[in-house]
Amino acid sequence: MKYLKVILAAFMFVAGAVSAEEIQDKSRNRSIPVEISYPSNISNCTVEKKCPVAFLSAGYGVAHTKYIFLTEQLAELGYMVVAIRHELPEDPALSVEGNLFESRSENWIRGARTLNFLKDELESRYPNYAFNELLLVGHSNGGDISAWLGNEENLYVKSIITLDHRRVPLPRKKEISILSIRGSDFPADKGVLPTVQEDADYDICVIKIPESKHNDMSDDGPDWLKGKIAELVKNYINGVGCNEQSKA
Repeated sequence: MKYLKVILAAFMFVAGAVSAEEIQDKSRNRSIPVEISYPSNISNCTVEKKCPVAFLSAGYGVAHTKYIFLTEQLAELGYMVVAIRHELPEDPALSVEGNLFESRSENWIRGARTLNFLKDELESRYPNYAFNELLLVGHSNGGDISAWLGNEENLYVKSIITLDHRRVPLPRKKEISILSIRGSDFPADKGVLPTVQEDADYDICVIKIPESKHNDMSDDGPDWLKGKIAELVKNYINGVGCNEQSKA
């Protein structure tokens, strides 16, 4: 049995492999389901030259395992991807009436705490990965959670990619680079996206995909949209400028 455990543990760290588990946050008595995808070039990840890490937060009601098109793209780019299930059965439902920013803030605060906990928990397990330079990726409510954490005081969030999040203002911080991919069917709330002047002052790139739908930005969406999102993410990480991306 011990020999079998060693084999399974080794398999978890094979390039391109995926492992699923529930991580216990004892301080909150909370069990957090995650799926960890390892980079395609895993042999390049060392303590001296750490590989990058992305935390992927799903849209509300979408399984955290339904973004394979993104995790595969990020793995090709050398990232470990931690896909996180934020909503548990015992959590209150996301509000749909009244001042949504106020009523949903409890959800975003809880999600930000989860991301912060996972950063500390996984950093000790994976010394070959750069948890102090995190990329946060989030769809819809997962993007709101990512933006919320980005707005908090921390030194480890270095970049954020949101897929059509609509409620929480993007951070206006010179130390955080941001790509926000927008759908075409719903607008963001006032103040969520930067003004023209803020575009110039901060490293924020906003790109709208024509004829794309908010609810299609997962594995269940059309292939052309998943391909476009993956292309935008790849170009952003490879340093292609916002103007060049917008023209593509």
